[in-house]
Amino acid sequence: MLQLFLYFPEDKSEYIPATITMAIFIIAAIITMRFIIRYSKKEEEKAKQFEQQLKNQQNDDSSQK
Repeated sequence: MLQLFLYFPEDKSEYIPATITMAIFIIAAIITMRFIIRYSKKEEEKAKQFEQQLKNQQNDDSSQK
């Protein structure tokens, strides 16, 4: 039954479209991953700044009491 799905073409030029498609998807995946990493670093920086603001406010509030 599994032998029905195995197909190895005699003409190796039939591999070219599959190779091009695979290359496009790999490049798209790399670009997407880099975008996610950059966005994540920006969000991390925003979170650190927000955390610092909260600590400063907390320190100001405790020193006024």
